[in-house]
Amino acid sequence: MLTYLNKRRKKGQSTLEYAVLIIIIIGALLSIQVYIKRGIQGRLKGAADDIGDQFSVGNTNVTQTMTTSSVTKDTFTRGVSGSTLIGDEVTSTVTNSAIMNVQQEFWGKQ
Repeated sequence: MLTYLNKRRKKGQSTLEYAVLIIIIIGALLSIQVYIKRGIQGRLKGAADDIGDQFSVGNTNVTQTMTTSSVTKDTFTRGVSGSTLIGDEVTSTVTNSAIMNVQQEFWGKQ
């Protein structure tokens, strides 16, 4: 009879230990909840920033300047002209865009 009561107490004790362990884990998760939310919001903001600037068809003014330079040698011999590329051809592109009339832009339901 005494061994039966000891087994029940040990079973009850292990159940109590599991309950305490679960309560501790839930408390830890609740205490770091704010940091998890901030981390997720930071990742979302970073992903949105990686998308880049938005484009408005009617109100975006885009200016693109492309410059190409090269060094060539031109020859004219006996009525025949020739051109030889001496150096590498270099192309640079500069693009500027600006949204105009932002106050008049329609971005959906308001």
